[in-house]
Amino acid sequence: MPDPVPAPDASAPTDDVDALHALVLQSLDDDQAVEIVSIPLAGKSSIADHMVIATGRSTRQVASMAMKLAEKIKQQHKRRVRIEGLPTADWVLIDADDVIVHLFRPEVRSFYNLERMWAFGDEDTPKKAAAAPSA
Repeated sequence: MPDPVPAPDASAPTDDVDALHALVLQSLDDDQAVEIVSIPLAGKSSIADHMVIATGRSTRQVASMAMKLAEKIKQQHKRRVRIEGLPTADWVLIDADDVIVHLFRPEVRSFYNLERMWAFGDEDTPKKAAAAPSA
């Protein structure tokens, strides 16, 4: 009788999450996103470990950044991402499970102000994210 197959681990290894987060930040930096902010959610919310918020200068740039990022995540991390909002590209949500990315046009970002909504306290005030150093 064959051994039972263990159930998949629901939590991704920390190194994989950190690598995914670094890929997101680097991709957005490469695509000239502005005001890139990363909000740590680990231990505070079960939806993800990181939320990244960035702005594109136009709907075309927002859509392009979203499509490139989704493709990089698929190729490098073998993850299928879910994308919402791509047709209008005013606000695009990219859900890669452990990292959630919000891409906005400037006016839409200031209207929704997600940074304020997700700030948990002074020590968790979102800070501008720096792209991962190049290898």
